[in-house]
Amino acid sequence: MGKKLVMAQKRGETRALCLGVAMVVCAVITYYILCTTMLPLHQKSVWTQETMCHLIDTDIRDQELLEGKRVPQYPCLWVNVSSMGRSAVLYHTENTRDRNKQCSYIPRNVENYQMAQADVEKVRAKFQEHRVFCCFSTPQENETSVLYQRLYGSQNLLFSLFWPTFLLTGGLLIIVMVKINQSLSILAAQK
Repeated sequence: MGKKLVMAQKRGETRALCLGVAMVVCAVITYYILCTTMLPLHQKSVWTQETMCHLIDTDIRDQELLEGKRVPQYPCLWVNVSSMGRSAVLYHTENTRDRNKQCSYIPRNVENYQMAQADVEKVRAKFQEHRVFCCFSTPQENETSVLYQRLYGSQNLLFSLFWPTFLLTGGLLIIVMVKINQSLSILAAQK
């Protein structure tokens, strides 16, 4: 009976050690992926100054000619704000600015025109309701655009690092508990 109990404990300890090591390895891999993808984007971001934006005008641009280019087949919101004493165009995120410079906000569902129109109207109503809000600008003097939300800000980076840290801490805790249990059982067997 005693040998069976010892063997079962050893199997359980081995499985717990494997679980702890697997958790640590997964956390290290996740840290590596995050540090090679998100950290460079966070460091390269020029949208570092948080300022207050005052709404000047909102307009829904819908399949009309603008600067010789056609707007895509979805309604897009154009927002003009006053930031740091000058007029600027507000963009939702860095990706919005890269996808279409004529739109401040691009709806999520661009395939369904009615849903896109309702989404744009809802965002426009929120801007009309809250006319003063925080936005992000660059330290460059000649920049005429600001961001409503940063994709690669410090808060998003910390949130992304939370789960790998939790996984690493849990894995190390399991390993330490198993090692303490093994050393206590050796001490008990010696007495």
